[in-house]
Amino acid sequence: MTSSTEIRRPSTECEALRDLYADWANLLATTPGLTTRLFRAIFDEWHQPTREPEDVTYREETVGGVPGIWALPAGADASKVLLYMHGGGFAVGSAASHRKLAGHVAKALGARAFVLDYRRAPEHPHPAQVEDGVAVFTALLDRGIRAEDVTTIGDSAGGNLAVAIPLALRERGGPLPGSVIAFSPWLDMENKGETLRTNDATDALITVELLEGMIAGVLGDAVHPATPLANPLYADFTGFPRLYVNAGGAESLLDNATRLAERARAAGVDVTLSVVDGMQHVFPFLAGRAREADEEIAAIGRWYRS
Repeated sequence: MTSSTEIRRPSTECEALRDLYADWANLLATTPGLTTRLFRAIFDEWHQPTREPEDVTYREETVGGVPGIWALPAGADASKVLLYMHGGGFAVGSAASHRKLAGHVAKALGARAFVLDYRRAPEHPHPAQVEDGVAVFTALLDRGIRAEDVTTIGDSAGGNLAVAIPLALRERGGPLPGSVIAFSPWLDMENKGETLRTNDATDALITVELLEGMIAGVLGDAVHPATPLANPLYADFTGFPRLYVNAGGAESLLDNATRLAERARAAGVDVTLSVVDGMQHVFPFLAGRAREADEEIAAIGRWYRS
């Protein structure tokens, strides 16, 4: 087993993401009667801080019954697939809002990425999102992709799903992906994290109230918040694939990432944890714009090929 922790200092070039989050926070606070449709439309702006990656094309397809968008870097290894689960509290975000970020990561890793438009809450509560990820993974294997050549990857709630999908596959006795990547994963469905309080003043978006609403939407009254496939902080990580986790030092969900890394390491998993000081939630959205995001994605590429 190997593991490492990298701490890096930020530049001053990262205001685009903070400004977007601050604008969202203001809209959420000042818009009475916010509908689900408008809520989702707001978060589909998530792509705005991300520069369009060069030499990447996109194709819409339905895989395993789940619609999504392929990000196809020129020269990518067609046998390597990133199964990308978008963030957004299981309720907002989409393949469209995340395709550019997935394209940057796929290009750095030399793989193709499929960004799922999984079923969203509250119309489709847990475990619908996990089931969709399992369905796509299974369909990829049916197409001849080897399990070890698939990486589950995601950000925020999608980071939760990137971790939960291998856990669900293990429960079913099937093969697991070769690796897992989680950007700023949101795992704690009980809101017990210390950094929800200590980083409240520095996080431009995440609040306990926002999380509580999203928890209610995805779990409702039927799912206990300590259920391991909903809250992987309660999972057994024995035999879990190698894991890369990152987070921003300014974000309220920071200790979701650090607790995940600690729990997985304790189970013998090969874990790399990268925390970038001063950065916001899912800071790789700054890909192509800020060196912090580009350096992080390059580091993930080196990890992936090692």
